[in-house]
Amino acid sequence: MDVRSFTVGPFAENTYILRRDGSEKAIVVDPGDEAPRLLAAIDELGLDVEAILLTHTHVDHVGAVTPVAEATGATVYCPELEVPMLADIMAWTPIPGIGPYEGYDADETLAGGEHLEIAGFDIDVLFTPGHSIGHLTYSIPDEAALVSGDVLFQGSVGRVDLPGGDWPTLAKSLQLLVDSHPGETVVYPGHMGLTTLEREVASNPFLAELPAR
Repeated sequence: MDVRSFTVGPFAENTYILRRDGSEKAIVVDPGDEAPRLLAAIDELGLDVEAILLTHTHVDHVGAVTPVAEATGATVYCPELEVPMLADIMAWTPIPGIGPYEGYDADETLAGGEHLEIAGFDIDVLFTPGHSIGHLTYSIPDEAALVSGDVLFQGSVGRVDLPGGDWPTLAKSLQLLVDSHPGETVVYPGHMGLTTLEREVASNPFLAELPAR
């Protein structure tokens, strides 16, 4: 798997472009900002973006959805519980000086439990709320990879003080990831650097109280 990571916008969000090694077919995950930069990379690599996958719809993860979708023709997959947020981004962004960003009407919705076959990838969609009401994590088992959005970070987890956030719910989502994936699984988070489940189980203070595997 060829993964290109772009840290974008004022919140230093990680946008990912995924493709099978040598393939022209690609997926973009959470295009948060800096659409011209993302599109320039897509053009330089000669990619055909088949899908845009969203883990959740906080503004730092969706600010560039509309321009990237319009330029590439990619299908946009959105958590079904967060479709209204994507459709009217600025109404859900009460932060002075942020944006403006254009909303987007989701092409497809996901609730968790789906299996996607896109750009040569087999992807399991996991419902992992707690940071937001409809948060999804994308698992690529044959690559031992998790695109975790804002559920799990290197040494930390997603904040729960925003609307829809809830620590007990997030803890259950973290438990799901830990219980259903091997320790060597690489975590591609929405902020900060890459990590593995094994590393986080061993050192992340927020995972310390989860039941032992």
